Amino acid sequence: MSSRSMPSTFLKNSMQNGLGRYVCQLQRITLNFCKSNACSLGMRDFIEQHLMDFAKANPGVVVYLKPRRHRSPRIVATFLNGNTQTLNMSDLPKEDICKWVEAMRTRSGVPVMRLRKTWHTDTPSIQGAWHPFLFKDPVNNVTSFPDPELYKLPEEESATTRLLKRAEELRQGQLAVNSGSISKSEQISESVESSSGS
Repeated sequence: MSSRSMPSTFLKNSMQNGLGRYVCQLQRITLNFCKSNACSLGMRDFIEQHLMDFAKANPGVVVYLKPRRHRSPRIVATFLNGNTQTLNMSDLPKEDICKWVEAMRTRSGVPVMRLRKTWHTDTPSIQGAWHPFLFKDPVNNVTSFPDPELYKLPEEESATTRLLKRAEELRQGQLAVNSGSISKSEQISESVESSSGS
């Protein structure tokens, strides 16, 4: 099928599912199998070994077992939006059936379509989509590369140099305070001596 004849859509999510909380979109899964036919061996093994674990892990999914004599096994998945998907499981091992059941559990129920774009928003911005060059200087659009001006390292001092200068300033200030307190104590002692001598 060509891309023009295949239906296309935008990327979307069922009822904004997952933004507040996640709701499993699989409502009901029906396992049709034959109790004696050889093509249902994988389905019977899946029912005996894995179905209870699946039902315990997904209490919101209703599981039906439907024996059908001399019919090929199949999975019928019904989703919350009303869509139904049927998969034929003839001669498949239980491992492949586990993968298909998990694929149905994680699906949204929306039909598989070709995506027109890899992104979509319900509230588009008039400024357009963000891209890495959105706030860059437009002079780069007319620059011939390689341009040595664009590869210059910034000449401002590094954070380490600023920290070392600040530490030196604090050290000098502390020394000045200490020397000032020593001179004051010397003045006090001299004044005490002069008063006691008189």
